[in-house]
Amino acid sequence: MTSPDIPAGFEPHFRKAPLTDPWEPLYSRKTDNGVTVGLRLAKPHTNARGLIHGGLIAALADAAMGYSCAQATGWTTSLVTISLSVDYVGAGEIGQWLAVEGEAIKTGSTICFAQCLAKADGAVIARASGTFRVVPKKG
Repeated sequence: MTSPDIPAGFEPHFRKAPLTDPWEPLYSRKTDNGVTVGLRLAKPHTNARGLIHGGLIAALADAAMGYSCAQATGWTTSLVTISLSVDYVGAGEIGQWLAVEGEAIKTGSTICFAQCLAKADGAVIARASGTFRVVPKKG
């Protein structure tokens, strides 16, 4: 069950990581096209000037795109980031809902290309693209 201030379709995020632990609670939503990672923006997500930190957006974009590539491969592979590019086109504010919408563009046997949009209360604040190395899961 989710809180009333969490948009419909989002559930507690299905994967935990030491990097994102301080940003909890994180939420995610799987769609036909990819995985969206979301959270309610708060003071711990800001830089020294009180703005939402670009590193938060970059890290969540990397994660959303990686999860989108994993979904595109049927969750049978692991992925590591080869390259990541982020263009910041706006700013998020404390209290807004940040949704980082990942989408796998093309997946091959060794490489996956992905893109995403980061939106604060529906307004695009960043776009990203990434290239990921497909690695077979061990065991």
